[in-house]
Amino acid sequence: MLGSTSSSRSWKEKVAERTYSIVIPAYNEEQRISSGLDQVLAFVQQRRWSAEIIVVNDGSSDRTPEIVREYAHRHSNVRLLDNPGNRGKGFSVRNGVMHATGDYILFSDADLSSPIEESMKLFAEIDSGADIAIGSRWARPETMTERQPIFRQIAGRLYNIVNRVLLRLPYRDTQCGLKAFTKKAAHAVFSRQKIERWGFDPEVLFIARKCGYRIAEVPVVWAHDDRSKIHPLIDGIKMFGEVLYIRWNALAGKYNMRGTPTVLTA
Repeated sequence: MLGSTSSSRSWKEKVAERTYSIVIPAYNEEQRISSGLDQVLAFVQQRRWSAEIIVVNDGSSDRTPEIVREYAHRHSNVRLLDNPGNRGKGFSVRNGVMHATGDYILFSDADLSSPIEESMKLFAEIDSGADIAIGSRWARPETMTERQPIFRQIAGRLYNIVNRVLLRLPYRDTQCGLKAFTKKAAHAVFSRQKIERWGFDPEVLFIARKCGYRIAEVPVVWAHDDRSKIHPLIDGIKMFGEVLYIRWNALAGKYNMRGTPTVLTA
């Protein structure tokens, strides 16, 4: 019993000392960024976490960076990173992750289509032994409170099939904008990332599997936002092409796996 109590106390102490990084990519988000930051700040404060909130400005032409600077002036745990121009969501997430210092690193879409409270489900999976936990809209479709238009759903399902066939990704949803990583896994994976725009999610998961990291897919509450910046046809075609690019990179040996866990054979 004494040993069990000591072990439990040690675990609680580790949880209390844990630090978090929340990365939010942002491009022309002046209409949504204040609401998003208010929600994230309240979430962090309620839990008394030691957490940094990193907003990555992807060359916005509106007041997004000015608004974030105002928050950073009032809140010491808010940071603004500026990309060198508009480089894409993939570049933005990588930039934020590689500057993150937390033990656990989460990235979330600026619109919080999946509420920030859902991140607790992802962190619980990491506490249980996963290296990476990804939010999923399709693991339990009933958790979607507002579904995408039907043509987006069809395109998404076709994209998922391509990822399963060409990249052997066994997940129901690779594109949900809520993913959590241990610091070690995040830096190992994102340092190898090549794709800078919308198609980076399957590349990140592909690299993580090649590295041998354990990935948990977690059903999360999610609602479609009509202000989504992704164009289902133009960006969809590009994303399909990027899947082929990932496969080519793998065949060409461009994902260097040295210094990571044992490579999976599946």
